[in-house]
Amino acid sequence: MIEVEGLGKRFGAVQAVHELSFTVGDGEIFGLLGPNGAGKTTTVRMLAGLIVPSAGGARVNGLQLGPDSARIRASSGILTESPGLHDKLTARENLSYYGFLYGLRGGALRGAVSRYLEIVGLEEMGDRKVIGFSKGMRQKVAIARALLHEPEAIYLDEPTSGLDPHAAKMVRDFVSTLRNAGRSIVMCTHNLDEAERLSDRIGIMQGTLLRVDTPAALRRRGRAATVRIELAASDGEAHRLLDALAALPFVAAARTEPGGLQVEVRDPRRDNPELVAALVAHGARIVAIHEQAASLEDVYLHLVGEIGERDAA
Repeated sequence: MIEVEGLGKRFGAVQAVHELSFTVGDGEIFGLLGPNGAGKTTTVRMLAGLIVPSAGGARVNGLQLGPDSARIRASSGILTESPGLHDKLTARENLSYYGFLYGLRGGALRGAVSRYLEIVGLEEMGDRKVIGFSKGMRQKVAIARALLHEPEAIYLDEPTSGLDPHAAKMVRDFVSTLRNAGRSIVMCTHNLDEAERLSDRIGIMQGTLLRVDTPAALRRRGRAATVRIELAASDGEAHRLLDALAALPFVAAARTEPGGLQVEVRDPRRDNPELVAALVAHGARIVAIHEQAASLEDVYLHLVGEIGERDAA
């Protein structure tokens, strides 16, 4: 659905985005995770056809950014961090206005407005002016606005920023529903928990992409992961097994703990079967094994810190 190749954007002397390349498939949520100023918003504004790239290109649903930007704008939905609604209009009037701009008319427009007011839970508030709406309610109207014309590519910029827990959960649930309906979604966030909950893949960004992978794979990369092994044996038995672990080439470190062992390995999915087999061969009675991979926060801070150190140097 979305193919990005070498995309870049310069504002005067500032290179906001450079050499950005990634793809987003049908029914996939691609999370752009990075600090403020990392270029996330600039990226989605380019992909939605709102600003012109300085370098590179992209295709959205077969349309080429640049020559087909008008058609891309018409077929994309974007939720900006600031909803930008007309305060003196009702929720229904806001949606009707923007639906008209997207080319909806007559019964199709009225039907879409009513349908999306119901979807976001505002059907009873549709005829009230949005100036009196809470931030969460305004965000719901903005989400409905982004989806009125049934876009296949959707861009969400900090979709739960400033929302209370109940409203944030509603937005997350709705985003998951959109994915299940086959929409392709690019979501900008600096919320680690949100990125991990929602994204099929995550691109950690600081001007460009530092790493792209699934949340689980990102946690497993880099430093060794810790595997906790619960044993039915005594602590003395656990100490005896340390010698067996020391002979395994993929074991970085091992130590005893109450009720078992902690073992550091590089790749638990690859190494755990051999680890268990070696322990059983030495008489271990294993009750359970738990992987404790690095958190997404660890990986994120490591990558962003690393690029920051290089830039400073």
